[in-house]
Amino acid sequence: MLIVKKFGGSSVADRERIFNVAERCVEEYKKGNDVIVVLSAMGDTTDELIAKAKEINPNASRREMDMLLTTGEQVSVSLMAMAISSMGIPAVSLNAFQVGMHCTSAYGNARFKRVDADRIRHELEYRKIVIITGFQGVNKYEDYVTLGRGGSDTTAVAIAAALHADACEIYTDVDGVYTADPRIVKNARKLESISYDEMLELASLGAKVLHNRSVEMAKKYGVQLIVRSSLNRSEGTVVKEVAKMEKMLISGVASDKNTSRVSVIGVQDKPGVAFKIFNTLAKKGINVDIILQSVGRGGTKDISFTVSQEDLNDTLKTLEENKESLTIQEIKHKDNVAKISIVGAGMMSNPGVAAKMFESLFNAQVNISMISTSEVRITVLIDENDVERAMVAVHDGFGLGA
Repeated sequence: MLIVKKFGGSSVADRERIFNVAERCVEEYKKGNDVIVVLSAMGDTTDELIAKAKEINPNASRREMDMLLTTGEQVSVSLMAMAISSMGIPAVSLNAFQVGMHCTSAYGNARFKRVDADRIRHELEYRKIVIITGFQGVNKYEDYVTLGRGGSDTTAVAIAAALHADACEIYTDVDGVYTADPRIVKNARKLESISYDEMLELASLGAKVLHNRSVEMAKKYGVQLIVRSSLNRSEGTVVKEVAKMEKMLISGVASDKNTSRVSVIGVQDKPGVAFKIFNTLAKKGINVDIILQSVGRGGTKDISFTVSQEDLNDTLKTLEENKESLTIQEIKHKDNVAKISIVGAGMMSNPGVAAKMFESLFNAQVNISMISTSEVRITVLIDENDVERAMVAVHDGFGLGA
């Protein structure tokens, strides 16, 4: 069997944890399996590198930031190869350039185009454990690019898909996917399995267990994911096409504080205005989430929407620069907001799910400012200070507790 194992930064934060991971990989290898290991940078290395960059140049280019940040993973993969070699097992570390992890040219948020698997296969034929840098790729200019936060998950899935691996295991500091963040909701329950669609929604909505693009890619190429802890031996959660429903309407509750609300006031109430606004933002690579449009009055209307906090300044700048052509009278924004979402394939065929969510929030005296829905998700925008109270109320309202 060919097994891809991905370990996050906290799993390789120090010598003890590096050897813990090395032992698990060697254990798999001794079963006769081929083993590929994908690693993130050690502990808080990425944050430390970002802080160093800001000391030198707060406005450093994205290209140079990627050149800097990709060094973090190179440290962790080389140390892991040393650890495994010290245990008498052959190992080799490879970076994105050596493997051929081809990506788009978007510095800081690149996407995979293809993976050259020849070098990996060659090393596996010599019965080596192959250790590969996560979070990074190479663009057409032969520059290093990074995949955005959590990108090592996507690296692991891309490699698993390219080599048709038998399993792709994502190791983290939690032992599976829970019905809510167990640090906030104390009685949150671990799920045995969850569908790709549900996991994709949870990952996109703030659940930090998996990178949303890794789930997208896993679904596209049929890669079964297993989320488990690097710190214990529990079974974890399987992410697959159809999950056991466990008679649950809702699989989980997620929150996301990385949100800002933007309102454009007094735009012309005529066809094509909303298209122009969101097309202008899309050309700048700005992703928009919840959208609320007011009823037109006096020939104008207001449009509110949410963006991630890191995109807020670019959003405001872009709108200001195009204020006249977009017929905007005024631009407002609010930072202290957060999204709360419920996710579950069961809600498609069960009326009253939204009402139950709103009742739970009402009982907790949490006010809702925007609402967005899909077939498997309901998201509301609330005040950031209400997040923890809202999560507990909704989680308990649907009886998700252990």
